[in-house]
Amino acid sequence: MSKKEYHAYPWWSPRFWHGMPLEVWLPLVVEHRVRASLSRWGLMATITTAAGFNSLAEPLSRARFRRQLQEATPADPLFIIGHWRSGTTLMHEMLMLDERYFCPTTYQCFAPGHFLLTEGLITSALSWIMPDKRPMDNVAAGWHRPQEDEFALANMGAPSPYRRMAFPVTSPAAPEALDVSRLPPDELDRWRDCLRTFLRMLAVRDPRQPVLKSPPHTARMGVLAEMFPAAKFLHVVRDPFVVYPSTLRLWQSLHHVQALQVDPGNTLEEYVFAAFDEMYAAFERDRHQIAAERLHEIRYEDLVADPVGRMHEAYDRLGLGNFDRVRDRFEDQARSMKGYKTNTYRHDPRLVAEIERRWRPFIDRYGYRVPEAEKTAATVGPAPASA
Repeated sequence: MSKKEYHAYPWWSPRFWHGMPLEVWLPLVVEHRVRASLSRWGLMATITTAAGFNSLAEPLSRARFRRQLQEATPADPLFIIGHWRSGTTLMHEMLMLDERYFCPTTYQCFAPGHFLLTEGLITSALSWIMPDKRPMDNVAAGWHRPQEDEFALANMGAPSPYRRMAFPVTSPAAPEALDVSRLPPDELDRWRDCLRTFLRMLAVRDPRQPVLKSPPHTARMGVLAEMFPAAKFLHVVRDPFVVYPSTLRLWQSLHHVQALQVDPGNTLEEYVFAAFDEMYAAFERDRHQIAAERLHEIRYEDLVADPVGRMHEAYDRLGLGNFDRVRDRFEDQARSMKGYKTNTYRHDPRLVAEIERRWRPFIDRYGYRVPEAEKTAATVGPAPASA
């Protein structure tokens, strides 16, 4: 990450951790023995202050909306799944062009415990502190932009691999709570309860069908299908020789921006490999439990080449509604995508060989090719929105 990117997120800017109440935040800090880097103590102070506010605001919000929360009956979600940097955010933002669906916003995911009470006031008062762009790419950021529900779950105290972002140096080397079917029963129940509670709160705000986008859900399809019998899954895949370096940069950026420890990054390469391995082992296990009409897969490269055609196909396969109602909006989006400049990386022959060795089943299933040795440069970044 460049200095310009880092300073776009000074210590007082909003971080994901600012949404945790004290009963979630303090145990996380104690778990890592308060081992924050000296340069991050200002951030530690702002998060602890925000946690105190959250602990006061959450019971007030529950009391104010008790009846609505009891009566809320959220529709089963449409899940957008796929590895980080595969194009899931592009798909998320395209589906938001259809007024029949809604998605959780950044504020709702960063303050899941009290957004029903505070969203209007705080997003207006603090709009100036939200950076215009995300730190890892050129994608627009903002309180009201679509966001991953994984941030909400982690803020609510659910087991999540995103807890690693706070303390990357003292966190386990292997991904945590990615494949939730491997959790102890009490932790799995807590995870389910957090997701159902968040969906009820969203339903109070908006009765439409929710679209949830979270890369970790790729490893949870079986659990999600059991929880939500009418849920459908839209799986986005991308060239793994592009996904790997882009994901590595993503985690480096998130650790620079979100972490309370200065991470030397010496464990990130293996972490990215291990997370992919676990994610797609679980996905391949679970896909056989999912009826064909509930799961549709799209290659990112095909989506970028023909956004309207690929979205039309997804609508037909999953029964998402009359496509003609949104065709014009998708065509406008497709025109806006033309000429977008992506980030450029160089292939590392060592990593190319390791990707080929470890991810060969994925490469073969989705028809990708190993980069030729003489091609040392690769264009990998996002389309207008991809993560």
